[in-house]
Amino acid sequence: MPRERVIQRATPARATARDNGVGDGRATAGKGRQGPAGSSANSSRGVLSRLTMLRPTLRAPGLRLSGYILDHAADVMHMSITEVADAADVSEAYVVKLAHDLGLKGFQDLKIALARELVEPVKFIHEDVQPGDDAATVIRKVFQSDLQALTDTLHVLDAQAMQRAVELILSAERVEFYGIGSAGPVAVDLYYRILRIGLRCAVLIDSHMQAVSAALTGPTVAVVVISHSGSTRETVDAMRIAKEAGARTICVTNFGKSPIQAYADVVLYTAATETRFRTEAMTSRIAELSVVDALYVCCALANADRSLDNIARTADALSVKRF
Repeated sequence: MPRERVIQRATPARATARDNGVGDGRATAGKGRQGPAGSSANSSRGVLSRLTMLRPTLRAPGLRLSGYILDHAADVMHMSITEVADAADVSEAYVVKLAHDLGLKGFQDLKIALARELVEPVKFIHEDVQPGDDAATVIRKVFQSDLQALTDTLHVLDAQAMQRAVELILSAERVEFYGIGSAGPVAVDLYYRILRIGLRCAVLIDSHMQAVSAALTGPTVAVVVISHSGSTRETVDAMRIAKEAGARTICVTNFGKSPIQAYADVVLYTAATETRFRTEAMTSRIAELSVVDALYVCCALANADRSLDNIARTADALSVKRF
């Protein structure tokens, strides 16, 4: 079961509100910046010791943040940037700034660096898998992990939020689905299902196309964004642009606080805990697919006659493509 947390909506303004006395708290815009630790090629090694060495050069916000990371390194691996910023009483931008000062590209790199230091390397492949496990053992562990993710997701998924998401989708003139990376196929899957019941919709898995399309939405458009971490810059930007354009926004994301929730009218939670600090989602896809399956079925049942008719018509169109 995921640990209980108090869920509060992040406010966009908080990213620049707290770092008095240390510049303006804004993260450096340039990519690949080299901090005091040297080049980013080897910056993921010894991050805790480098953070300790950096502390004498930091002022109050940096001391609070670095102290929190050093004291709660194992927890930080499983936290979003919003949760870490709240815990240390600094801005999200300052969390990114400290990562840059350590020679890292950003907060996700910091979490990966912590994981490399604190977690057995094989766990980057899958939780609890050990070197020497035979195929039968690997299969059992993978399936158990997936089943646990589904069980945990069932406990955190709010039925009222699901109903609200259905209402926003069915009342919209057009629905758009966004996803990047491992969330892309999930967005495509939901698009395909919603398309088959006759709703006008589109799917975009390119960040530039998402930004353009989001800017052209409005109050008659519903936007559904899939993001496991809720912290991917391009995905958060697309959701923000859509929200500012007046669209109704729905987010499927992992349980906990994350930046994307500041721009979501409805949040549908998953609970795939073992992938929060990994570069590729594994059980999160299973949890996300189950959530979007439930969303699709709820939409279809809300207008069952029309949905069944459209499914039959599309089935006929597809029948000629099978031998």
